Amino acid sequence: MVDNEVLSRNFLTFAEKECKGSSLLYEFLSIKISKDDQLLAICGNAGDGQPIPNLLFGAVHYLLLKGKEHPLKEFYPSIVNHSKLYKDSFEFFKDFCIKHRNEIESILKTRLVQTNEVRRCAYLYPVFCTVYEKAKKPLALIEIGTSAGLQLLWDNYSYSYGQNDIYGNIDSKLHLTAEIKGENTPILHSTPPPVSTRMGIDLNTIDLNDEEEKLWLKSLIWTEHKKRLFMFEEAASYMKEVPVSLFDGDGISLLSKFVDNISEDSVICIFHTHVANQIPLEMKNQLLQIVEDIGRNRDIFHIYNNIQDRYLHLDYYLDGIESKNTIAETDGHGRWFKWFLKSQMPIQ
Repeated sequence: MVDNEVLSRNFLTFAEKECKGSSLLYEFLSIKISKDDQLLAICGNAGDGQPIPNLLFGAVHYLLLKGKEHPLKEFYPSIVNHSKLYKDSFEFFKDFCIKHRNEIESILKTRLVQTNEVRRCAYLYPVFCTVYEKAKKPLALIEIGTSAGLQLLWDNYSYSYGQNDIYGNIDSKLHLTAEIKGENTPILHSTPPPVSTRMGIDLNTIDLNDEEEKLWLKSLIWTEHKKRLFMFEEAASYMKEVPVSLFDGDGISLLSKFVDNISEDSVICIFHTHVANQIPLEMKNQLLQIVEDIGRNRDIFHIYNNIQDRYLHLDYYLDGIESKNTIAETDGHGRWFKWFLKSQMPIQ
């Protein structure tokens, strides 16, 4: 059990760092929850390493989407057409949590935060273009913490970045937009680099054909974010069209075995976004060591955040030579990113 003082700080940080400017309802509720011992006690049932605010809001949203009748639903734009003002929501939120405490605690104990934030592909696209510039081989993708695998389909989506130009799959049903902040412009290929392999590993992969599993992923999408829900649904439709191999298990311990099955004709490309914040420090270091060990014998690229810091990193080994790069600052939902590499310049 996590003590209330730690939980209180978690919710205040969540309100300030994650919700501000993105969700008025969750920002307001997070501040209120941080001061409420009863609700913090409920949150103490969450599994180790889970981002507890996301998990609690996901659990409540899940129960409301399943049809629980309660006045709280009137504050959720994902459920009603004209939602009530968020400033009046807390007493209803607390009442809902107390009345459904057993179900909420069960969800907190058994479910994982596995948000498939499809829009993050908008900043992954230039990273994969950069990788291809360096490797000149098809990309063998391995995603750790893959959830339902929607980010493995990044080359099936189209992209634009505040200009008229469209990149990626221009015929895609899903068009993703993002703002590029700062002076540097990333490498953007008009068509996607070739992909030879798509493998995803997760402690609990999500089968989108299972309606309960799909509903849980929808529940993790914040209630005001209707566009995120639309993007999720459009991306999910591609899962039936593109071969993706998903595996249950610990991605760190399974990584070497998967790499051994990848042809030398492809370059290994390991990536994960906003997953490492759920991984203990010892295992983070173990992952970096495994990548380094693989890099002694194979060319390999590693794209990640939330290991040393929140920034996006691109580490790689080419011909056994190591290169470590901090390449971007990114919004958690992929709405914008600030590219650090100089335009069209090779990575050093």
